[in-house]
Order: sequence, then C-alpha cells, then structure tokens
Amino acid sequence: MFQNIGEMVILFWRTLLALPQTWRQRQKVFDQFFEIGNASLLMVCILSFFIGGVIALQTGPVLVERGLASAVGGVVGIAICKELAPVMMSILIAGRIGSAMAAEIGSMRVYQEIDALRTMNINPITYLVLPRLVAIAVALPLLVIFSILVGWLGGALVSVANTRIDIPFESFFTTLDDVVALKDVVNGVFKSFIFALVVGTVCCHQGLITRGGPRGIGRSVTKAVVNSIVLIVLFDYILTRILLR
Repeated sequence: MFQNIGEMVILFWRTLLALPQTWRQRQKVFDQFFEIGNASLLMVCILSFFIGGVIALQTGPVLVERGLASAVGGVVGIAICKELAPVMMSILIAGRIGSAMAAEIGSMRVYQEIDALRTMNINPITYLVLPRLVAIAVALPLLVIFSILVGWLGGALVSVANTRIDIPFESFFTTLDDVVALKDVVNGVFKSFIFALVVGTVCCHQGLITRGGPRGIGRSVTKAVVNSIVLIVLFDYILTRILLR
C-alpha cells in the first residue's frame, strides 16, 4: 500500500513537471476532454436531476410538518452544491472514465506498447498521463457546476409537484438564494478539482503497473475504480474539515 502511494505521488509530481508540454499534446487533451465531458453530459444530467428530486422528496415533508417549509430550497441547495454533486459526479467519472483510462494504459503496458514509446524516446508520462490528467481536471469541475444547476432544478420541480410539500417555484429559489452563498458553490467545485486529480492519478498509475495479460488488466481496472472511490471519500472528509474552518 505504501509503495503504491509513493509511486502515485511520484507520478503526480512528474506529471506536474511535464505541464509545460501541455500545448504540444493539446489534441490529445481535447480528445480526452470531449470523452470525459460531452460524452458524460447525459448521464450527469439524469443522475443530478433525480438526486435533487430525492433530496427534496425526503426532506420536504419533514420540514413542512415542522413548519419549516421555507427551508426546503436551502437544504436541497446546500446539500447538492457542497457534497452530493462533487462526490457523486467524481464517483461517476471514476467508474466511467477512470476504468477506461486504466484499461487503455494497462493494455498498452501488457502488450509492450509503452516500452515501444520509450524506445522511440517518447516519455509515457507526457504522452499518456498528462493529457488525461489535464482533461479530467478541467472537465470534472465543469460537470459539477452543471450538476449543481440540474440538481437544483430537480429539487424545485419535485417541491412544486409533490402535494406534501407544495412550495411555489419562486419561493424555493428565493430560500435557496438566501442560504447558499457563492463560496459554497466554489467549495464544491474546488473539491471536484481535487477529486479529479485523485482519480486521474490513481487510474493512470494502475494502468502503468499492470501485469499478467487480460486478467491483469481486469484486476487493474477493478483496483483503479475501488481505490479512486475510497480516496474520494477520504479526501472529501479532509477537505470538508479544512474548508469548514
């Protein structure tokens, strides 16, 4: 475990040192960005809409019974922007994109394509890791912003349509505006940026250390997704403690 952590830290550091080469790899960065961002947009929209709806459906009747109907918008808004949107979208991207990163790089490792890159004097970190890490670091925060807006809309529509809540559309967003500050949204987006770096580093590292043929690729993909989710939850707690101060 400690060896893997050390290798991931070294990989992340070497990728940071390669950042000046990003412009040379801009086409690869754009391709990865399109795969992460645009191709995931529909899934993000569906997931975020129903997360907002479920939060409103669970909390709305309880708040209404206690005479706190005006607080529904604030509860839904703060829960989505500070926690649910960054964490759920990061887990979604880890499962959908991180697994693909680990499988692709792992296949190149098993079939000696990475060794061929080194033979041609091409740095695998600059050629393979850098575009993926830059693309996910840009795409995931943008997806989280979109997720927050869609989640708020889903919560508002459920609050209006559900007879046990029955809050006017304008009242929902008025309360949301009173409770949710810009810094809350910024905190959620900042979390997603850190999660993106974690997912990109973990999945690329697992791909680079893949051994043992197709079975080894499958193990690497599984480890990449599981380790990413565990680290997302761990970093979420650490970042929450820091940001609350």
